[in-house]
This record gives sequence, C-alpha cells and structure tokens, in this order.
Amino acid sequence: MSLLLEMFTYPFIVRAFVVGILVSLCAALLGVPLVLKRYSMIGDGLSHVSFGALSIAVACGWAPLPVSIPVVILAALGLLRLTERSRMGADAAIAVVSASSLAAGVIVTSLTTGMTTDVDSYMFGSILAMDRADVALSAGLSAAVLLLFVLFYHKLFAITFDESFSRATGVRVGLYNTFLSVLTALTIVLGMRMMGAMLISSLVIFPALSAMRVRKSFRGVVILAGILAVACFCAGLTASYLLSTPVGATVVIADLAAFLICCVIGKK
Repeated sequence: MSLLLEMFTYPFIVRAFVVGILVSLCAALLGVPLVLKRYSMIGDGLSHVSFGALSIAVACGWAPLPVSIPVVILAALGLLRLTERSRMGADAAIAVVSASSLAAGVIVTSLTTGMTTDVDSYMFGSILAMDRADVALSAGLSAAVLLLFVLFYHKLFAITFDESFSRATGVRVGLYNTFLSVLTALTIVLGMRMMGAMLISSLVIFPALSAMRVRKSFRGVVILAGILAVACFCAGLTASYLLSTPVGATVVIADLAAFLICCVIGKK
C-alpha cells in the first residue's frame, strides 16, 4: 500500500494515468465499430505511419506530435480511399502502408540520429516521454474524440452493421467512415507515447473482443469495452511500477488476461 501511495507522488506517473485513461477509453470505443467492420488492424498500420512521421520529426528537430497528427490523418484517409476504390482488400492495403512507413522510419533513423531514447520510446512506449505540453494536447484531443463519438454514436452504429441500408436511408456513409478514420488516427498518435508503435493496436482490439464475449448488444459492448480498457490500463500501469516492467507490454498482458477471463465467462 505504501508503494501505491508513493507512486502518485511522481508527476510523470500522474500524467501517465491521465493520458492513458483517456486514450484507452477512446481506443476501446472506436475499436468496437472497427472490429465489427473487420477494419481493426488499421491501428497497427497507422501506428507504423506515425512512427515514420515521428522519426522524420526527431531527425529534423521538429515537435513530434504536431508533425505526426496531420500525417497519420492523411494516411487514414488514404487507406479508406484505397480500400473503397481499388481491388486491394483492407488487410492488404494496411499491410502495404504499414511495412512501407515502418521501413522509411527505420532508414531515416539509421541515417540521422540513430536509435536514440526518443525513437525507442516511440517504438515501445515510455511514460517518461510525456511532458506537460504533451499531456495538455493529448487530454484536449482525447476529450474531443470522446465527445464526437457520443454525438455521432447512432450514425456510427448504423454504418457499422449495414452500410447499404444506411445509404438507402440517407446516411452519408462515406462521410462517417471518414469521420471514424480520422478519430482513429488521432487516438493512435496520442497513444503512441504510452504504448509505442508495436503495441498500440492492442488498445483498439483487445477491449472490443473481450466485451463481445460477454455482451450481445452494441451499446453493451461499447460500455463494457470502455470499462475494461480503463481497468486494464490502470492495472497494467500499476503493475509496471511495482514490478519495474515496460508499461506498454504490461498493459497488453493485462488486456490479454481480461480477454481470457471474458472468454471463460462467455462460455458459461
């Protein structure tokens, strides 16, 4: 108990909890429609795009987040158009963009700064990587993502289950698919500082899959996914502090444990 109380005396731990809870909640809510639309691996692809943009920003001495946010949003829109207007499937398009961006980031890093602490934190996450400016930007954008998700909840529900029917009833399917992609891009960029490019997609996929094992309604899955995401992040960050393990990997293990528990509950 004394260790737990001591943990909250460190400002960087408090910042990590604030940003991590908000980003985990955003990722979980967006993950439900993404998983149901079989578009869940977009998180993995966009995280690699973000790594490429961050590598270039670090090499040029620019602020990483302001550079990566517009780049990742453009990549998300490009992936959406690519899957809609070409014969290439969503998984193939994501794989192409993901591999290309990661390769570009690695090459830029090797030719300029090398594998510095900053670059390593973007690859695998680090709670020490966030300063107050990052926290303010992340909190503001996360709050905006949550508000927009709530406001357009019914539209996202409609396009998730039946795009053809939604289009026939006058819903602008293309616009809301774009809206979903942009929100996902923002969430991925914000979560990279905590989870890293290699693990950020777990925040999108695990809570949604876990909730689907227990709940059947869309609203029930969304609510439970949000609860699980926040609980697993808090448990993972706390365990990381107590055991001196990497934050991103520990959070993923917590998500995996929750998924296995939900699988057992779902079968019973």
